[in-house]
Amino acid sequence: QVQLVESGGGLVQPGGSLRLSCAASGFTFSSSWMFWFRQASGKGLEWISSMYTAGMTSYSESVKGRFTISRDNAKNTLYLQMNSLKSEDTAVYYCAKDIRGSLRGQGTQVTVSS
Repeated sequence: QVQLVESGGGLVQPGGSLRLSCAASGFTFSSSWMFWFRQASGKGLEWISSMYTAGMTSYSESVKGRFTISRDNAKNTLYLQMNSLKSEDTAVYYCAKDIRGSLRGQGTQVTVSS
């Protein structure tokens, strides 16, 4: 079955960086679109990035220019490099196999605070 396991979250100061990872199994990762979502406390699930290949990526306006999605198909792993973090980036971050975010992992908490 589809398994997605996120890691790399933590507490970081405003302006700092984090790199999230998502280990995937149970499906053909290399031929799958992959997505990152986040959910802040008390808010709905927010799409932030998608990727098929290096030339096929997209970002929400809220993270464009600060976050970079990438993947290593040999390792079945999806990444999200997050730079210039802001307090409003605080959320649980999920990787997902579908555009609606229904097939996602357990998430990793990112807290941006001084």
